[in-house]
Amino acid sequence: MPFTDRDPGEEPEMENYAVLGGGTMGCGVAQCLAAAGHTVAVFEPSAAAREAGPRRVRDGVRLARMLRRTDADPDEVLGRIRWTDRWELLGSPGFVVECVPERLPLKEQVLRAADEHSAPDAVLASCTSAIPIDHLARWIGDPGRMIGTHFMNPAPLKDTVEVACGPRTSPDTLRRTTELLGRLGKEAIVVGDGPGFVSNRVLMLTVNEAAAVLAQGTADAATVDAVFERCFGHRMGPLRTADLIGLDTIVDTLAVLLEFTGDPRFRPTPLLAELVSAGRLGEKTGHGFHVSVRGRVLS
Repeated sequence: MPFTDRDPGEEPEMENYAVLGGGTMGCGVAQCLAAAGHTVAVFEPSAAAREAGPRRVRDGVRLARMLRRTDADPDEVLGRIRWTDRWELLGSPGFVVECVPERLPLKEQVLRAADEHSAPDAVLASCTSAIPIDHLARWIGDPGRMIGTHFMNPAPLKDTVEVACGPRTSPDTLRRTTELLGRLGKEAIVVGDGPGFVSNRVLMLTVNEAAAVLAQGTADAATVDAVFERCFGHRMGPLRTADLIGLDTIVDTLAVLLEFTGDPRFRPTPLLAELVSAGRLGEKTGHGFHVSVRGRVLS
């Protein structure tokens, strides 16, 4: 069900925001928050990622301006973001968005720490793409504060977020989340809980099968995607979509789905595993199923 915005005359709640993880999705979510005028702390333990973060956000704002998606100034956006590797410097945030890789031990470590260092009534929103929300909620003191905010990549350029409610997610948590997304200019599509929710329960099977078709020689990558784009009207075929997401993320998500469903269809095809082992991760490396330069597919 789509999100219905608040009364325009009602003042929005003021929050102290934190993003956990300074990778592709973390930087994208931090950019969305800062471009909307919010100050945000980004927790990232990797010095290299913290150093790269401002450049990634600056490039993201410039791209959004070029595409006429924002008129925000890159310097002003960056001025609202601070980067830290210390939990105690997050400032007891009231709204936390977790954006670490899709690995259960890491998610548990980060969410337990976030629960300890955030405000007592803080919303803990996870960008997980496949882990059931009620499973994540086991690691925090109040399961009602846990919710899924599955931003699509690249977050600043996507208008819709899949919001997943666990069986113990409170109405107040859902309200605060959808209202925040509305202030970011995003539509929230609210779904129930389950491995992969709606999007990745379907998409990951499609990507895995498309990779199998490619490996069998039925069609090359461009042709596989052309069938979906031209026959079905999809804006992007499954293999280009996988390259955009990142093949390492695809493999991690398939592993989570396999663990939580037991369905062997979610076991990554050998071709996917080989590409990841070879460092061909998609657009982030320039090589995946396709070869690309700055998002432009060359083959």
